[in-house]
This record gives sequence, structure tokens and C-alpha cells, in this order.
Amino acid sequence: MTDLKKAKAYKSEVKPIWCPGCGDFSVLSALTKAFAFLELAQQDLAVISGIGCSSRIPAYLSSYGFHGIHGRALAIAAGLKLARPELTVVAAGGDGDGFSIGGNHFLHACRRNLDMTYIVMDNEVYGMTKGQASPTTHPDWTASKLTPHGTGVRPFQPAAIALASGASFIARAFSGDPNGMTKLIIDAIKHPGFSFIHALSPCPTFRPEQKQWKNQVQKYEHEPTDDPVIAATRLYSDDGMSTGLIFQSKYPAWHRTDVEQASITQFEEEFLV
Repeated sequence: MTDLKKAKAYKSEVKPIWCPGCGDFSVLSALTKAFAFLELAQQDLAVISGIGCSSRIPAYLSSYGFHGIHGRALAIAAGLKLARPELTVVAAGGDGDGFSIGGNHFLHACRRNLDMTYIVMDNEVYGMTKGQASPTTHPDWTASKLTPHGTGVRPFQPAAIALASGASFIARAFSGDPNGMTKLIIDAIKHPGFSFIHALSPCPTFRPEQKQWKNQVQKYEHEPTDDPVIAATRLYSDDGMSTGLIFQSKYPAWHRTDVEQASITQFEEEFLV
């Protein structure tokens, strides 16, 4: 059991301003418990985010952090990990930040397989900008004034796309199960490669119907596999509400290679030939 006093040491003096009942509170708690369990030195830990409700997380933690621009959390996190490979790097954000403007970064972060963890808090809505449909919103959601007839667009499938893009650790968590989420974060940080956690995190303000998720979520019935074909079959037969570790493989993590770099003069000489 994680010592809560130790976990509290990873929280900053800045108090969260999320709406009451927001699932992101549980994600923040799970992060601090995981950091405490792993006994990570705060000066060796960096949490990077983009823009959105969930991307406020670095401010609430007592560690190095960077609140970046919309969709660029993974680009910043990757650069930091390459420059300072000894750091534990965690990126955090939401479904809009991560899968819309940040979607291309997501694909290539999975493919590169850098040793870092990415947690996406998915509430299927843009909460900070007052309730627009997001990439994971189902096509028949009509509560938004911007899409009163629904989006008519099939939702982004985070875990399946992470698998197809080459992520070596894929899990789904639920904010209503903070202990289960804590364990997944611990395992993700320990995994030597790109770890993706799809965190179901309800928005009671703009998606009050998500309060029912607690009755719909179930434990993933399969043991995790290292076979992408098996994982894909399971993902496409699942309703997206199963939680646990789905896929884990031993793809070699990508590391910076220290090679002799060409100078500007050498590049210029090539153009003169």
C-alpha cells in the first residue's frame, strides 16, 4: 500500500480548479501514489502537458513540469527525453489535445517507442472550451449546440490506433478505480518503451450522462498479450469500457545515438559541388 504521506509530497501548493466530480482528480491522485511507490526523486521527474482541463496537471505536482501549447505535449516530452534520457518523463493531456491537433504526434510517438509514458484523460468532449464534440465523441451525441444533430463522424479509437502505430504498452484505466489506475501507471513507467494509458475520466459538467460509466466499466477479461493480431481482435470486439493492461511487447526502445555531427560548413560545401 502506498504511503499517502509520501504521495502528498508530490503535490504542489496549487489547488486544482477542476469542476466537482471531475475524473481528473483521481488521475492526479493515482499519479502521486505511483510516483511515491516508485520512490522517484522529484528532481528526476518531469510531467509535460498541452492545453485543456487535464493539461493543468503539471501545476498541481511538485516536480519538473511544462505546460505546453495545444497538441504538442508529446513533441516536447520526446525532446526532453532525448536530451535528458535519465529523467522519468510523463506526458498528460485530454482527448481533444491528444487525438485532434496532437494526433500526428501521437502516431509517431507510438512508432518511435521512446521510453516515456503518455496518459490521456478521455471525457469525449472539449471541456475547457465549453462542450464541443471531440475526436472520441460518438456520432449520435446531440447535446452540443455546435453539433445539435450529432457529429456524424465515427469516433477515434485510441487503443486500437496506438496498437497500429507501434506502441509497446497499451492499457485502459478508469478514474473511478484509482487503485487500478495507480497500478497501471506504475507498470507503464517501469516499462522500457512508449507506454500509453487511455484513462476514462468523466466530465460531470458537459457530459453528466458519464456518471453511469461506473456501472458500465468492467475489468478486461483477457491476460495481456504481446501479439498485435490477438490484441487487435480483442480491441475491436470490446465496447471500449474494459480496463486493464491490453498489450505489452518487448520492442526495443528508441535511444539517442551519439554520433559525430556535421557542421554548417560541411553542409555548405556540399551545395558548392
